[in-house]
Amino acid sequence: MATLTFCGAAGTVTGSCSHIESESGRFLIDCGLFQGNRTTQELNYGPFPFDASRVEFLILTHAHIDHSGLLPKLTKSGFKGTIYATGPTIDLLQFMLRDSAFIQESNAERVNKKRARRDQPLIEPVYTIQDAELTLRKMESVDYEQWFEPKDGVRVRFWNAGHLLGSASAEIHVAEKGETIKMLFSGDLGPEEKVFHPEPDAPTGYDYIVSESTYGDREREDYTLAKRRDAMREELVRGLNRGGNVVIPSFAVERSQELLHDIAVLLNSGEIPDATVYLDSPMARKATEVFIKYSAAMEDIEVDEAELFRHENFRLVESVQQSKAINEVKRGAIIISASGMCTAGRIKHHLKNNIHRRESTILFVGYQSPGTLGHIITSGAKQVRIHGKEYKVKAEIRRLGNYSAHADQSELIDWILERGPVLGGLFLNHGDDDARAGLRELLIERGLDGNKVVLPVFDESFSLSPGQRAQSAAKPEPRIDPSQLDRDWHNDYAAFILQLSTRLQSIDTAQQRRELIVRLADVLN
Repeated sequence: MATLTFCGAAGTVTGSCSHIESESGRFLIDCGLFQGNRTTQELNYGPFPFDASRVEFLILTHAHIDHSGLLPKLTKSGFKGTIYATGPTIDLLQFMLRDSAFIQESNAERVNKKRARRDQPLIEPVYTIQDAELTLRKMESVDYEQWFEPKDGVRVRFWNAGHLLGSASAEIHVAEKGETIKMLFSGDLGPEEKVFHPEPDAPTGYDYIVSESTYGDREREDYTLAKRRDAMREELVRGLNRGGNVVIPSFAVERSQELLHDIAVLLNSGEIPDATVYLDSPMARKATEVFIKYSAAMEDIEVDEAELFRHENFRLVESVQQSKAINEVKRGAIIISASGMCTAGRIKHHLKNNIHRRESTILFVGYQSPGTLGHIITSGAKQVRIHGKEYKVKAEIRRLGNYSAHADQSELIDWILERGPVLGGLFLNHGDDDARAGLRELLIERGLDGNKVVLPVFDESFSLSPGQRAQSAAKPEPRIDPSQLDRDWHNDYAAFILQLSTRLQSIDTAQQRRELIVRLADVLN
């Protein structure tokens, strides 16, 4: 029997990585970076739960870092095979992996300065720019709907997933003891209404399907692209009329380009004030150039193709000096900056300069993973810590959900049911446990056999045979306590420091403040 192991994204939405071992070979589907809270991110420093040097090739569904971000570490750990992906995915990764490697090196340098002062052992970066360069040389482009054979006994075909430029679902046929195991890995699936891409597609009839479930427990309001743009118009008019800036945390790849497209349409029609729009992300600027390259093949573009992302009000910011200059703008600007969950990057500087201003607006347009700064802000925090300093949340916090690149609950259900019949098992991964459980329940109501709808846990392995129900083969001690996926001790520590600061400020006398600190010290001792 073949064995399928879930090495990430099992109960969370980051670190996507599946390992398949069969008589036809050993290979991976995706190898993503763990994001989210600090405990989850620490998984990036640990060893892989497999021998990277024995992995023969890798199938990559798309360029997002939670699916591709550990590829350089895989190379660093001994992987010598080929990485198969679509052409647009490879183009995006040319700068995304280099940028990720720069971040890894910078983070390690910053941490090591602190560790050196404390006389603690130094750490190595998860990987280096050199590792990223070596990884990029391993990539081979494959078109949609074209069968290819990474090695004898394995056939693969990519199908449009509608999630991101170049995103794909991977149909994989593996020869095993004279028979063929037919599998489909969804990758991340886009919604039916999405600018630039058609809705997801793939053939029917499989032994096993592995489906994402990010929005498995939520249903957005029915919308069209025109209605979504109307909602954006209302938010921008509302925010700009408050007299401050509108700051939009946004993922650099695709989300930022969608925002630029819609804002250009609204500016051209005079439906929003004549604001200056800053796209402050070097990666977003490079991604925009890739989108322009493939614009002729994209759908639902409502501005002149030659003017796509080039509106006279747009300022595509790249240098640090240009970014800092935005800090002098106190009103009337739309500032789009990464990262989308406010975990790193220039968005933190824009939050520092705007979140404490009553006239400003922070507009979130995407999913916020539990434990991230974006999730803390959207959950109603009155005070947050950014770069070690405390900031009161006085800006208006708004959310707009229909820019998500993920299919919602009903769209996931339709996609799964349309791919049937599923003979051996449906695995729901890349989703929080609540999302996966909610989706599983509804799929059972729609007629799927509950014994065949599986919610794998970290590093759980399953035995696969043609037409047979998947059997759990191994459920080792997980690398991370599942209770730490949503909120870890780092989140609790930050909340405690904020609570302590607020409490001390509310006490009238210095003696009473000292008494509180003494009591806390007694507890620690």
